[in-house]
Amino acid sequence: MTDATPPLRQRFGAVVLAAAERAGYTGHGRNAKFARATGMTESSVSRMFNGQAIPDPGFFEPIADAAGIHPTVLFVESGLMSRESLQSLSETDRSQVGSALTPEEAADGLGIQGDVDREFFYATVERLKRYEAEDAERRASRGGTAAQM
Repeated sequence: MTDATPPLRQRFGAVVLAAAERAGYTGHGRNAKFARATGMTESSVSRMFNGQAIPDPGFFEPIADAAGIHPTVLFVESGLMSRESLQSLSETDRSQVGSALTPEEAADGLGIQGDVDREFFYATVERLKRYEAEDAERRASRGGTAAQM
C-alpha cells in the first residue's frame, strides 16, 4: 500500500522549486545562482530541489527571500506547519505574546513534539517576529512621510 501524500522533503522541494522558478531561477546554472542567493551549497540546493532533503532551518529565511515567498507560504504549502497551527498563533491574545511565554512553552502548548518539528517552529517564530518588526518600521516611515507633507 502506498501513501498518496508525498514525503515532507518532496513537498518542501516542490514548493521551493516552483517559487524559485517563478523568481527567475531557471535554466542552466539555476542551482548555482540559488546557492549563491541563499548561502547554501550547490549540492544542497540540488538535493532540496529534487526532494531528497530539507535544509537546516537556518536556511529557511534565505530560501524564502530568494524564492520571493512569504515564510508562511513555505511552511504551510510544504506541510511543515498546518494552517490550524498558524491560525492558533495569529489568534493568540496580544497580551500573551508579550508575556514571558517562551517558544519552547508555546511548542509544548501546541503539542509540537519532534526535534525537527520544534526547530521548524522556532525558526518560524523568529521569522514572523522579524516580519512584524519590518512591517512596523514600514508603517512608521510611511506615517512619518505623510506627517511631513
